[in-house]
Amino acid sequence: MKIAIHAADLDHERIDGTRVYLLNMLKNFGLLSKNDVFVIYHRADFNPNLTPPTFVNYEVKKASFPWLWTQTCFAWRLWWDKPDVLWMPVHNMPILRRKNLKTVVTIHDLAFKIFPEYFPKKDLVKLNRLSDLAICNANRIIAVSQATKNDILKFYPQIAGEKISVIHHGFDVELFSQVSSEKEKNQILSKFKIQNSKFILYVGAIQPRKNLGVLIEAFEKIKAAGSQADLKLVFAGAPAWQFESTLEKIAGSQFAKDIIITGTIPFALLPTLYQNAQAFVFPSLYEGFGIPVLEAMASGTPVVLADNSSLPEVAGDSALYFKTNDSASLVGCLERILKDSELRAVLVGEGQKRAAGFSWEKCAKQTLDVIEKM
Repeated sequence: MKIAIHAADLDHERIDGTRVYLLNMLKNFGLLSKNDVFVIYHRADFNPNLTPPTFVNYEVKKASFPWLWTQTCFAWRLWWDKPDVLWMPVHNMPILRRKNLKTVVTIHDLAFKIFPEYFPKKDLVKLNRLSDLAICNANRIIAVSQATKNDILKFYPQIAGEKISVIHHGFDVELFSQVSSEKEKNQILSKFKIQNSKFILYVGAIQPRKNLGVLIEAFEKIKAAGSQADLKLVFAGAPAWQFESTLEKIAGSQFAKDIIITGTIPFALLPTLYQNAQAFVFPSLYEGFGIPVLEAMASGTPVVLADNSSLPEVAGDSALYFKTNDSASLVGCLERILKDSELRAVLVGEGQKRAAGFSWEKCAKQTLDVIEKM
């Protein structure tokens, strides 16, 4: 079978969950299937941190074009190359394509339909149009969680449920199972000036859907109580969009000196941050999946999550949950973890067992199974 893959997202400078997902599918497809030919299309140069591996059954085709690449250059190459199946790992689909071309699309989330106010207007229009096109025209749909499948059925009631396969994300098992040496720990923590401090950790982009204001408020309340004088809050990630209000909230906090923003951070540094955090907090208003939850659990970090969307589906009983917009509820969870060593040990053990059920290899096998049955 000749399988075409839209991989232009791997050319982008910014790394996000959808790009990590695509990269890890490409790390596994060539190992899992020796009989299929995978034609990987992109438009510029791969981001060095997102460059897929080379396999004998991979054909990488770079085709540059300045405008509407998916609908022009990419669509033309598909017409010319005549693949059997097209896999779109992003919410998009060429309008013009051969009638006999089978299509599979992965839908990561529909956050833009649930929280449209947290997206730039031009992005919102684009996301809605492209998602409508992809969901309504694909032969099969992969949803990254049951929560995402439920959202698809809610906003697209004409889509049959049996057309949608739920396939959970994975994580880098090898990377997040490694224990940092004392030397590595000191080097990395000193880089962010937290080598002698307890800290609460968030990993991800700084943008409004991540609901970071609630985490800042909870941190301020804990600090103001006076029993956690050396506690710090670390945001491991960079500003993405509509981040100004979050940065203003940090700047205006009486504990601003104890709030650290790392900026873009290499994958290799994340395990040390997770392993040394008192807790990992994901206060997001909505997640299609939430890869950092798996990374934190695998690293042996107690996890605290907002009680919404896919987050309980991913973590199950291995995390503490707070009411999404209630900073007092979050304070209660964090104080329990900070003060109760037995609870911490239980959460660590349960989290590691939970994370062991997820992997990119498992995700790739299930994804390939959907594609090959077209």
